[in-house]
Amino acid sequence: MTNAQTTSRPKSSSGQKPGGAGSASGEKSFGGKGDTRGKGGKRPGRDQKEPREFDQKILDLARVTRVTAGGKRMSFRCALVIGDRKGRVGFGVAKGADVQIAVDKAYRQAKKTLITVPMIQETLPHAVTVKLGSAIVMLKPAPKGSGLKAGGAMRVILEYAGVPNAVSKILNSNNKINIAHATFLAIQSLNDSKK
Repeated sequence: MTNAQTTSRPKSSSGQKPGGAGSASGEKSFGGKGDTRGKGGKRPGRDQKEPREFDQKILDLARVTRVTAGGKRMSFRCALVIGDRKGRVGFGVAKGADVQIAVDKAYRQAKKTLITVPMIQETLPHAVTVKLGSAIVMLKPAPKGSGLKAGGAMRVILEYAGVPNAVSKILNSNNKINIAHATFLAIQSLNDSKK
């Protein structure tokens, strides 16, 4: 029976139609003349953040919970100190659903609270004591070459402010946020006394 014979089409060796995705003519090549990607397959000009004008240091990072009618809502609280090490320093506290969101919000908050530290002969102009809540902080000038004799949150603030020589003391409190606020009040009182 010759009418039952079927005609078969010749197949390509790869099992695909000529000119398809698997053939040499249809393959996409990367790294050629028409490719806009640089080394490592990244497009130029993307994911390149400009350098920030202030150095930053995280004082405290905590996971906090707010209790609502629907249940508990978790977020992150970040306390951040920024400074240019040339006399300007700022402090910010912010919360966010993610750590990076909290850090960015705290950075923006700190930029709004920038203060300038007055310095005479590479140290503070005079001694000052400030009480905020239960935290008591003392700041004193130090002779040239003494360095920073401070600890905790006060050391970070004075270091990022660019104070080369100073002596400080923290009393009655271990709360970094209260100590940082008290230190900023002390620096602002130095500003007031200079005028």
